Amino acid sequence: MSLTSLPSIVSSPTGPVKKCVIWLHGLGADGNDFAPIVNELGIQNELGIRFIFPHAAAIPVSINGGMSMPAWYDISEMDLMKRADSKGIASSTAIITAMINEQIKSGLKASDIVIAGFSQGGVIAINTGICFQQKLAGIMALSTYVPMQDSLPNAAQSGHADIPIFYAHGQYDPVIPIEQAQTSKQFLEHAGYSIDWHSYAMEHSVSAAEIDDIKHWLLRVLA
Repeated sequence: MSLTSLPSIVSSPTGPVKKCVIWLHGLGADGNDFAPIVNELGIQNELGIRFIFPHAAAIPVSINGGMSMPAWYDISEMDLMKRADSKGIASSTAIITAMINEQIKSGLKASDIVIAGFSQGGVIAINTGICFQQKLAGIMALSTYVPMQDSLPNAAQSGHADIPIFYAHGQYDPVIPIEQAQTSKQFLEHAGYSIDWHSYAMEHSVSAAEIDDIKHWLLRVLA
């Protein structure tokens, strides 16, 4: 049985697989971008985590002159809240939902699975995790935002008021300004979700302090 619906880097523990983290990259990157984080976290074998780093398909991206690159959805303009491609977000959400269901078919429970994403990948992680029919172990939203606010169910509609959401952002992010992330955080809180918010002295990236916080969060939600 295939473990993934998309070409992916799959990193398995030495012992039995007990948990899974599906981690989505940002625009123009691929699964290799975050694969090294498995060793940096150092908890794979302790918790029995299968890490999956999918490669988004290459599509034409409007703000890059229509040049094709790995992307979870098209970006049509620089305004964060106007640039999202709703059909592309829905399509990628459906693909990642299928990947989660594949992990459940392999013997894991929804509560054993974390969906994580950076930047564009974070948009899909939030959308997928909140809309998934069962409650996942958690959602990790890194350097990202929530563009599809009108279509995202609130906590009463989704039944996921208590899903753990780790939301981290760089204070000097030039790609997605931290004010936009804070607005997205407030939107999620007003919709009834509980946010574990972290900000770091960095740009559009991941820091050592953030990786340490991610490690401890994963240890808690996957315990």
